[in-house]
Order: sequence, then structure tokens, then C-alpha cells
Amino acid sequence: MALKQYELGDAELDVLKVLWDHGPATVRDVLAHLHRRGRRVAYTTAQTLLTRLEHKSFVRSDKSEFAYVYRARVTRDRVTRSRLDTLVKQLYDGAAGPLVLQLIRTERFTPQEVDQLQQLIDDLDVEGESPDD
Repeated sequence: MALKQYELGDAELDVLKVLWDHGPATVRDVLAHLHRRGRRVAYTTAQTLLTRLEHKSFVRSDKSEFAYVYRARVTRDRVTRSRLDTLVKQLYDGAAGPLVLQLIRTERFTPQEVDQLQQLIDDLDVEGESPDD
């Protein structure tokens, strides 16, 4: 199944990250988290971003309380996979290997991440072995 392309601006993505990291939140809660992350926006801007995300079906709001409570409707993993899929298609003609190699060459990884990468490689090696090997 093809992944839906998620069109998000940087500010919208920042708001979604708050909801992913902290769960359902009011506009004021989102604003406080954005400020803690160094993103200085006005209350009305945060409200507009949440409304825009709701119209795009990225978030939903619960209007049963005094203040609207917003929650993400799409997972971080789903957006990540969609954006990576687009990146791989645009830059690498659909081949993910060159992207992975570029990341390994140019980025720093923690020892835990290196262990995870090695485990993934080992798992691929095991899957690729034929019974005659």
C-alpha cells in the first residue's frame, strides 16, 4: 500500500512533535512546550497551527471541556515513513541503500545505535541465507 504524502510546514511539524511527545494537549499546553523548545510563537499562532492541522486531518480536537484538547491523528512513524519514501524517490530514484550509506558516512551514531544497525545487518544476513549455505 502506498503511503499518503504528508504535507507539513516546519511550524506544523513542531506542533505535531509536541503532541507525539506529550500526548493530548490544549493550545496553552502546546504553546508552553513550544516555548520550552525555543520556538517563540504567540498563543494565536499556536491556535492557528492546531486548527490548520485539524483541517488537514493530522489532529483532532475534543470540544467537550472548557478548553479544546488536541491529539495527533497520525503517528510519528507514519509521517516519518511517508517523508522518507518521498526523499528516497526524489533523491535516489527509489533506492534506499544509497540514503543509508550516505547517513552512515556523514552522521554520528551512538554506540547503542551502532549496535542496532549491526543487529539489523545481521538479521538481513540471516534472512538472505539459503538452506544450502
